[in-house]
Amino acid sequence: MKSYLILEDGLTFAGDAFGAHIAAAGEVVFNTGMTGYQEAITDPSYSNQLITFTYPLIGNYGIDATHNQSVQASCAAVIVRQLADLPNHYAQQMNLDAFLQQQKVPGIQGIDTRQLTKHIRQHGTLKAILTTQPLTVAFSAAYAAIKQKEAPLQRATYTTKQAQQHVVLIDFGTKKAIIDQLLAQHCNVDVVPYTTSLADIDALQPDGIFLSNGPDDPADYEMVLPLIQALQAKYPLAGICLGHQLLALANGAKTYKLQYGHRGLNHPVKNIATGKTILTSQNHGYAVAVDSLVDTPLEMTAYELNDGSVEGLQHKSLPVISVQYHPEANPGPTDALGFFTEFYDLMNANKAKKSSVA
Repeated sequence: MKSYLILEDGLTFAGDAFGAHIAAAGEVVFNTGMTGYQEAITDPSYSNQLITFTYPLIGNYGIDATHNQSVQASCAAVIVRQLADLPNHYAQQMNLDAFLQQQKVPGIQGIDTRQLTKHIRQHGTLKAILTTQPLTVAFSAAYAAIKQKEAPLQRATYTTKQAQQHVVLIDFGTKKAIIDQLLAQHCNVDVVPYTTSLADIDALQPDGIFLSNGPDDPADYEMVLPLIQALQAKYPLAGICLGHQLLALANGAKTYKLQYGHRGLNHPVKNIATGKTILTSQNHGYAVAVDSLVDTPLEMTAYELNDGSVEGLQHKSLPVISVQYHPEANPGPTDALGFFTEFYDLMNANKAKKSSVA
């Protein structure tokens, strides 16, 4: 079956449909990772986005449900140059086509993904529609008619037998790998939606607060900034990706939209204090404006070597840290895991301080 990818500026690609045979609409973005397609498709940060994979062959090792990052796929659609017909991996449970059918996510293959990526790099992130029928109405009308997905928010508890800390994770669209890394740090984890009240979070008696990743413009979450301000004054706090951006906004900094975002597994980030450079996984369309940090209690701790954008923050007087990249994603493969250890150490130090005062 034929499928059509139609961008808001009129550029159209014709290819072959796979996955669910339904229409989709959202921002069309590109991911430069050679692997990790399943993790990207199930990452809630990709909610309402059509993911273009720049690597030409996608699906070659199939799907293993244990690698899903959320209970369901959040992306709007998948765009590839070539879909692997016969994936081969000892742990595979199904192929990508069957998985997308199961998840009700449409896909298109056989288009020039290089041309599409270059177009996005030149013109910035664009809205797009994926459909098996050529448009017969105006783009804006067709776009508005297609229902958009919302990232699923969790409320759950995860425990480990060796728990030494208790973390409340504020869920804006968290990934399973973040929870796994907190458990690996001997933390019990309560996951709560970002609409949870301060009183309800206090009632859980956490040792620390974690702000998760998530989709969309951080400015859309203005209602949660007072909660973050209150939490950082009471508990050690850490944030990843959207959580990093919201922490910045809560402390008076500003964010801006990147021309085409950072999405891939090979973004070099330099730590200012150590001078060490690590390879990171990234997936975001917005960044913290470095100039806006001047009159805030935050300072930059790391930056992206490709464009100089802010990749790490810390509070000057409170046990509060954040990173723009995804330290749980292991592209280095373990370059960035020290962020979770740093957060654990902040909670330990805060607990020891409380004990000495008591």
